Amino acid sequence: MARIPIVLQLWSIREDCQKDLPGTLQAVAEMGYEGVEFAGYYDYSAEELRQILDDIGLAVAGTHIDLDTLLGDELPATIEFSEVLGNQFLIVPGLPEERRDSRAAWRETAQIFNEISEKVRSHDMWVGYHNHYIEFTEMDGELPWDTFFSHTVDEVVMQLDTGNALRGGGQPVALLAQYPGRARTVHLKEYSATNDQALIGEGDVRWDDVFGLCEATAGTQWYIVEQESYAYPPLECVARCLQNLWAMGK
Repeated sequence: MARIPIVLQLWSIREDCQKDLPGTLQAVAEMGYEGVEFAGYYDYSAEELRQILDDIGLAVAGTHIDLDTLLGDELPATIEFSEVLGNQFLIVPGLPEERRDSRAAWRETAQIFNEISEKVRSHDMWVGYHNHYIEFTEMDGELPWDTFFSHTVDEVVMQLDTGNALRGGGQPVALLAQYPGRARTVHLKEYSATNDQALIGEGDVRWDDVFGLCEATAGTQWYIVEQESYAYPPLECVARCLQNLWAMGK
């Protein structure tokens, strides 16, 4: 299988992006990241963002986006923005409580994602869902993660966040094995039971097993680094994460 490129979720360095997005993106490229996943656009147009990224040689691996922007009259504008940006992955990073407060709500939400998927696939785009912790606490005898992904079509992306899953009691390796072909983008995040500022490679995630599944059966196209705790300035943290991944042969 072709090597999976490593990109950065910009939420990791959001304060730097807010202060100087072009300069921060240049710094990300100089670190050696091959692309970015957005979490907001900082009042830039799609055309402006595309030009900045093209000028410095960064790809777009996706965006985190509210579910409401994928519904009804909002969807065409969202698709148009992503087409100009060059983005294929529309990932919802969380849900309002009423869409996840029961197994029935999770099933209904799954159907909404199925409908969105059908609409965006004709534009060569994918819709997906990104986990936090709540998805791995049983609800009426079943994990919400399983309720959702067992009721969504295979085209709905399972964007597994390794650190969030482990923190919530989920097992990233087992989850990747359970849903082959669905983790088209994966958030590489560390979790340590003893160090809440651990960087990638410094905690409890079984990285070799995660990489093995991503590169064999999970269908992963992008590795996305996300760091949300900081023993160093955020830009230094994400640079160190990338260096640790290189040291692991990625």
